[in-house]
Amino acid sequence: MQWKLAARAEKMNPSVIREILKVTERPGIISLAGGLPSPKTFPISAFAEACANVLHKDGQAALQYAASEGYGPLREAVSQMLPWKVDPAQVLITTGSQQGLDLIAKVLLDPGSRVLVETPTYLGALQAFSPMEPEPVSVASDDEGVLVDDLVAKSKDARFIYLLPNFQNPTGRTMTEERRAAVSDAAAKAGLPIVEDNPYGELWFDEAPPLPLTARNPEGCIYLGSFSKVLAPGLRLGFLVAPKAIFPKLLQAKQAADLHTPSFNQRMVSEVMKDGFLKKHVPTIRALYKRQRDVMLTALTREMKGLQVEFNKPNGGMFLWLRLPPGVDAVALLPKAVERGVAFVPGLPFYAGAGDPRTLRLSFVTASDEEIDTAIAALADAIREQLAHSAAAEVERQMAANPG
Repeated sequence: MQWKLAARAEKMNPSVIREILKVTERPGIISLAGGLPSPKTFPISAFAEACANVLHKDGQAALQYAASEGYGPLREAVSQMLPWKVDPAQVLITTGSQQGLDLIAKVLLDPGSRVLVETPTYLGALQAFSPMEPEPVSVASDDEGVLVDDLVAKSKDARFIYLLPNFQNPTGRTMTEERRAAVSDAAAKAGLPIVEDNPYGELWFDEAPPLPLTARNPEGCIYLGSFSKVLAPGLRLGFLVAPKAIFPKLLQAKQAADLHTPSFNQRMVSEVMKDGFLKKHVPTIRALYKRQRDVMLTALTREMKGLQVEFNKPNGGMFLWLRLPPGVDAVALLPKAVERGVAFVPGLPFYAGAGDPRTLRLSFVTASDEEIDTAIAALADAIREQLAHSAAAEVERQMAANPG
């Protein structure tokens, strides 16, 4: 039997991160690669109690088919926790926020559609958009987010711009208040919709980030959120908030995709969230992640001394962004690092266009303090080896060019 693939299937590629995670399953590998929240933060006892309560009070409904829009009390809870006025009828519960990206792609993108993204951007979004065969266009970005002039220059005929303003994956950067105001204003004037993805916004360390872009122009934005980073990713529970004009089509795409997100999981999260649980729980996550960020920054400062390695200091989230010295390619460095027992994610897959081969992403939230110290020291050793190799290759090149 010979199967003929659809053209869109030919464009699908495996997740680089998922492939790297397979390497981390080998014994002795310290992974700074995956975007996995720390399992120490999972509120297991709260879920055990919620599970018993849901089955006791509402077991039959919890185990039955349900409305595609989502569980009413959970939609209401989502609307109440957002910092602008949201009608619960505009909240769609999704099977992880990743499904939200998939639904948006199906509803808004055609083959050849222009979609604007940050430089770099979330790899999972590029994967979600790819089957619809759009043309992703990178908008120039700096430490404060996308550059407004470049956004305006590239906005003509674009279906939307996809942004992660808070503790961005992969860079960890946060869009400033001034930049948010400018981006929101420019997008509105250009008639450019914004898809705002905010899975990390509650994971701030010292102060909360500025208001979401969606709060400034709700009719011009679709907002994505997730319970994966503040409760548990295994529940696969997220949500989107969409203008009423576009909501019905997103709902229809949801119905076709999976009928509804598991109603048992929705009721469990609704039960856990009652009585203000997240206000007590999330600060413990922030404290843990801030301390682990500081451990990694201390290790990087110590181990990378003299190596011309650049790295940032994220104000929240789970990642920091590192730029290697001239002559060191992150993809080529990865196997050398793995040989020394540490894994990371090269930066190139996060770029929609030509990327910087010297960049890589590090996650600081799952490894212990001791593992972070060991891993960063090993990474520094791998960089030194790669620099020595590059220097030797340059000497050979010069000798070959000047044999006399």
